[in-house]
Amino acid sequence: MQQKTRPRSNRERTQTTRAALMSAARLLFTEKSYAETATPDIVSAAGVTRGALYHHFADKQDLFRAVVEQEAAVVAEEIERNAPPMLSAKEALIKGGEAFLAAMAVPGRTRLLLLDGPAVLGRSEMDAIDARHGARTLREGLAIAMREGALRELPLDALTALLSAAFDRAALAIEAGASSQDHAAVLATLIDGLVVE
Repeated sequence: MQQKTRPRSNRERTQTTRAALMSAARLLFTEKSYAETATPDIVSAAGVTRGALYHHFADKQDLFRAVVEQEAAVVAEEIERNAPPMLSAKEALIKGGEAFLAAMAVPGRTRLLLLDGPAVLGRSEMDAIDARHGARTLREGLAIAMREGALRELPLDALTALLSAAFDRAALAIEAGASSQDHAAVLATLIDGLVVE
C-alpha cells in the first residue's frame, strides 16, 4: 500500500530553496572565493533556477550577506553554548574565546567572516553583523564581568573592539598554520590581565 505524502507548503518550499541556495553558495564562496563564484555556478549547485535565486536574494552580494550572517550566528551560538552563565566571569571569557577559535577553525569560516566579508560588504557592515553576533557575546560577557567587579573598569566599547580584533587575528594566524595552543594561551593571559585580584 502506497503511503501518501503531504504536499509541502509554500513556506516549506521557500525554506528549502533558500537553504539550498545558501548551502551551495557557502561551499562555492569558501572553495573559490566570492569574486570567483558566478551566480550560474550557485544555481547549478543548488539545483534551482536563476529565477529562484533572484526571488530569494536581490543579487549575489545579498546572498553572500545572508551566508555571512548565518555563519556569524553559528559562531555566537558556539560561544554561548561553551560559556554558560554558571561559570565565573574569567572562566566564561576564556571558554568563550576557546569556543570562538574552535568555531572559526571550521573550513572556510575565516575566509567568509574575516577576509571576504569585509572586502565584499565593507568594514562597517561587517562590524554591524559582528555586533549582532560574536562581538555581542564578548561585549555582554565583559559588561557582566565589570558589573560584578571581576574585571577592571575600562571603556566597554574600546575593550570589546580591541579584544575582538585580537581574537580575529588569532583565528587568521591559526588558519595560516600557527599554533592554536599558543594563541589561546596568549589570549587567556590578556584576559587574565584584566581580572581584578
